[in-house]
Amino acid sequence: MARYDLAGALLGAVAIVGVSAAQSASADTIRIEMQGGYASNVGLLGPTELHLVEVVNAIAGGSIEMEFHEPNSFVPNLESLDAVGNGSLDAAWTSPGYWTGKDVAFAVVGAVPFGPSAGEYLAWMKFGGGRELWDELYGKYNVHSIPCGIIPPEGSGWFRNPIENLEDLQGLKMRFYGLGAKVMEKLGVSTQLIGGGEIFQALQLGTIDATEFSMPVMDLTYGFYQIAKHYYMPGWHQQSTMNDLLISMDIWNGMDDTQKAIMEHACEATQLWQFANGEALQGPALKELEGHGVEFHMWSPEILEAMRTAWLEVVEEEKANSEMFAKIWDSLSAFRADYERWGDMGYLK
Repeated sequence: MARYDLAGALLGAVAIVGVSAAQSASADTIRIEMQGGYASNVGLLGPTELHLVEVVNAIAGGSIEMEFHEPNSFVPNLESLDAVGNGSLDAAWTSPGYWTGKDVAFAVVGAVPFGPSAGEYLAWMKFGGGRELWDELYGKYNVHSIPCGIIPPEGSGWFRNPIENLEDLQGLKMRFYGLGAKVMEKLGVSTQLIGGGEIFQALQLGTIDATEFSMPVMDLTYGFYQIAKHYYMPGWHQQSTMNDLLISMDIWNGMDDTQKAIMEHACEATQLWQFANGEALQGPALKELEGHGVEFHMWSPEILEAMRTAWLEVVEEEKANSEMFAKIWDSLSAFRADYERWGDMGYLK
C-alpha cells in the first residue's frame, strides 16, 4: 500500500512541473543550501541526498534552487537541528534518531527496536497519525521537517570476536544509534553515538570495541570489516529507518503553496527511490563483504529474546521520562495492534 502511494506521489510531483514552471517567473526563487548528514560517497545514503536535490531542481521549474553540501560544511552534523532551528543553516538531510538528546521521542519516528518494516512504518506515518505527531515534535524546535527517506533493515553490529552468549557483551564499548543503544546498555554494553564519518577511526584507535551503523552496502563503504570481521544479523534495532529533511522555518514560511508541495512530493519520491535502491544493493554488498573475509552470524533466539525483554523495559522507562515519547509510542502501538492481523494473514512468512 505504501509503495503504491509513493509511486503516486512521484506522478503527482511530475504533474505539477508545468504549474511550477509557469509560476516561477512571478514567484520568488527560493535558494536552499542543504548540508548532507552523510558523505556523498557513502553507499545508498550519499546517492539519496544527491537524488533529492536533483528531483527538487528538476520539478521546481526554477522556483526552487537547492544545492548539496558535504557533511560538516557549515556546522557539525550533530548540531544540524539547532542550526536549522535558529536559521543559521537553511536545510539538512539527516535522521531523527540523532536528536534523542533533545527528546527521546525522536527515536520513535526514526527507528524502533523490534519495530515495523518499511510498509507498516510508512502506513502509520502517512495514514495513522504519525505525520501529525512528527510535525508537533519538530515544531518545538522551530524546524519544518519532512519524512524524506526510508531504508530496509540494517545489520546489528560489527565485533572483533564472536558473541556466543550474553556474557560476551559485558563491558564492550560500542557505537550505537537511537533506542537500541539503551537496550544494549541494559545488557552490559557501554554505548556512545558517533557520526558515521568518525566511526572507523574510533574503531581503529580502540575508542570503541564494536559498532553498528547501517546496512551492508553502507557499512561496506566505511570499511569496518578491516578491523571487525564478525557481522551480526538481523537488525533487531532498526527494521526500517526514516530519514528526514530539516528546513528552516523562515525558508518554509517564505514558500508559496506550490513550492511547499514540490518539497513534499520530492521527499515522497525520494523515499520510494531510496527504499527500492536499498533493497537492490544488499545482495551484491554481502558478496563483496564475504570476499573481504567477513563472517556473518545470526543472533541466537536466546540473545534476541533477552534484547526484546530489555527493550520492553526501556519503553516503560522512556514513557515515564518523556510525555512526547509516550504520546507517539501509544499512537504507533495502537496502529500496529490493528495492523498485526493483516500482517500475519496477508504476507508469506
